[in-house]
This record gives sequence, C-alpha cells and structure tokens, in this order.
Amino acid sequence: MDYKKSKAPVDTVTRNIMDLCQDTGNIYESVAIISKRANQISAEIKQDLSKKLQEFASYNDTLEEVFENREQIEISRYYEKLPKPTLLATQEFIEGNVFWRDPSKEPQL
Repeated sequence: MDYKKSKAPVDTVTRNIMDLCQDTGNIYESVAIISKRANQISAEIKQDLSKKLQEFASYNDTLEEVFENREQIEISRYYEKLPKPTLLATQEFIEGNVFWRDPSKEPQL
C-alpha cells in the first residue's frame, strides 16, 4: 500500500473525540481499534522498509568498504516523511476503511 497517497496529515491534529466514537459508541473501544490498526500498519511499513534496505546490506563490514549510498538515503528520507502509523490508522477509521467486529456482541449459535 502506498501510504504517501493517504490523506492522513503529517502533523498531529486535534480531533473531536465524539467523532471517533460515533461508530462504536465508546471512545475506549475506538482507541483500541485504532491502536490495533496502527500496529498492523507499523508492521507493514517496517517489513517493506527492511525489504528495500536489504538490497544495500553489506556483509563485509570494514571501514574501507563503508560508503555513502544515495539511493539508501533517499529511501530512508521517504519513510521518514510518511505520516505516523497512528495518524494513518485514525484517518482510515474516520473514513470508515477499517473493518472491526466485537465477538462478545455477536449472537451465539
């Protein structure tokens, strides 16, 4: 997923908590859903970054062989400029793009 194209703000935004609890009716449940989604996004970003930086891995670490790699720096800057996973998850939750369910509220068969 390309997180750069997300509409999530890069900076922290003050939000009305009543907007966050419209779907669930409980702000604590909404925050738990957002935090779980933020953990998923964080894991995806970390895995993607690791995969891209693995190309530049040097297994012979000597001072003579270590050099500045422009592509590696650009990749790192790209990921530094991305919105934080909590902001991405909050934006997805507000837009209604997060699927969640509460098994305790579902009817038992």
